[in-house]
Parts: sequence; C-alpha cells; structure tokens
Amino acid sequence: MTFEGIYTPAITPHRKDGSIDQDAFVAQIEYLIAAGVHGIINGGSTGEYYAQSMNERLEMASIAREVTKGRVPLMVGTVAIRLDDSIAMAEHAAKIGADSILVGSPPYAVPTEQENALNALAIDRAANLPIMLYNYPGRMGINMGEQFLDRVGRSANFCAIKESSGDINRVHLLARDYPHIRMSCGMDDQALEFFAWGSRSWVCGGSNFLPAEHLALYKACVIDGNFDKGRRIMSALMPLMRVLEQGGKFIQCIKHGCEMMGQYAGPTRAPLKSLNKEEKRQLDQIVRVLQTTIAQIVAE
Repeated sequence: MTFEGIYTPAITPHRKDGSIDQDAFVAQIEYLIAAGVHGIINGGSTGEYYAQSMNERLEMASIAREVTKGRVPLMVGTVAIRLDDSIAMAEHAAKIGADSILVGSPPYAVPTEQENALNALAIDRAANLPIMLYNYPGRMGINMGEQFLDRVGRSANFCAIKESSGDINRVHLLARDYPHIRMSCGMDDQALEFFAWGSRSWVCGGSNFLPAEHLALYKACVIDGNFDKGRRIMSALMPLMRVLEQGGKFIQCIKHGCEMMGQYAGPTRAPLKSLNKEEKRQLDQIVRVLQTTIAQIVAE
C-alpha cells in the first residue's frame, strides 16, 4: 500500500457529559471526505483514544469503517500500554476490513529497541495489514531507532512511518537509509521540510478544520513541485503550526477550530480542559488571517 496525501486523524466529538456523539463523528468524517482528504485515521491521539475504553475504541473503528468504506482508506490506531489491547485493536481492524493500522511504541514502559520491535511484530501478526509506524518519543518516551527499524523491516507490512520526533536529522536518516519505509510528516511545523525530502503524505490534526489549506500545501509541494509557492503557503500556516506544536493545547485547538467551522466537536475528555476565551480569540484571529492569505496564493 502507498500512503499518499493528507491523512486526517479524526476528532472524537463529545457531548457535554463526556459521552461520545456518534452522529457528530459520522458528520465529521463526511465533512472530511467531501473536502477531499486522502485518508482517515481513527484511534489517533487527536481522537483522544487514550481517554476511551476498549469497547469505545472498537465501536468507533467499526463506525469509521462503515462511513469510509469504498470512498477513502481507513487506518485504525492500535497504540496501547498493554500488548493485548494493541493486538485486540489490530485483530478488529482486520475483521472490519480496515485498509491499514497505525502502530506506535507502548507508552510508559520504555522498552529497548529489540523489545519494542518484538511488540510491533506481534501486532503485525495479529492483523497482517499494511502498517504506518508512529514515532513519537515525546509521548512514548523512546525513539524508533535504527535497530528497531532494521528488525521490523523484515516484514513487508511495515511500509510507512509517521515521524513526530521533531528532530530534522530523523528526516534525513529516514529519507537516506530507509527509503523502503515511506516517510510521513507527523510534525506540522516541519511539513515543508518533509516534502522537500521526499515525503508524500502528511498526518495532520489541523486538517480536521482546515482541510483545504493543508491540501493546498500538499498540492504545491508534492503534486506540482512548486516549492516557491509551497514556502508561501507554509509561511501563512506557521502561526497556526506554532500554536499546535508548541502551545501545549493541541487537541483543544483542533476541537475549537472545528467549532469555528460549524462542525460540532464538543469538549475534550479529562484531564484536558477547553481553551479559555483569550485563547479562542487568538486562534480565531490566526485562522482568519491564514485562510485569507492562502486563498489569495491559491487563486494566483
């Protein structure tokens, strides 16, 4: 499987009491498909999987498959502290006909690279689906280093990696030494650099509410090879990227952005709290400016 384009890790809308609003979830996926994103990810951190029970995770994956089937690829997240839970998610993904799975390092355990590779290979055996790895040492505590990549590379299912370390040297390493594992941008403020080094996909939470603007950067860089235009679009996006990657309230900003666009998102689940009025005002202003600027660039 080739991973190309904008893959959106869909939010999970919640009612005020914290329960999942399944109708709003379906509406969010329909909105993204209509906007032209290339793939949907269910069960990513943007979807607050860590605050869900296993039954909720399984049910949401099934709903996502029902909505996306035959229209755009669906990737199901399998990250969990317990290997048994990751395997359960992988088996369920295969059962419902998902197109791929997202495999990350188990949080908190801090396994060695060999232990982490064996963990990933066990998940692979459970699903036998194309896999996008998820390297996020800031959340998981460990890096998917060369020993790990060499070990999992023995399975052809490991065909992509979402790189979210923030270390530009990792981009160089993956592009030069692991070209058989497709590199996907997982650090929003480095999207231009990823594309310059050959990445052809971007897993971006912000596309939940600004799909057209994220698609514009992808088209300029990957489809048209116009990095002059890409730099201008990225420059317009940077104030938002700084807020998302450096502001410490990533999911809250994504959900407020969805509400700005008329999509119901609802509150985040505990322990996260919604943005305050000033934070919302600042985000509103950033989004309005970048929308106007990018629309002008695209129209030229």
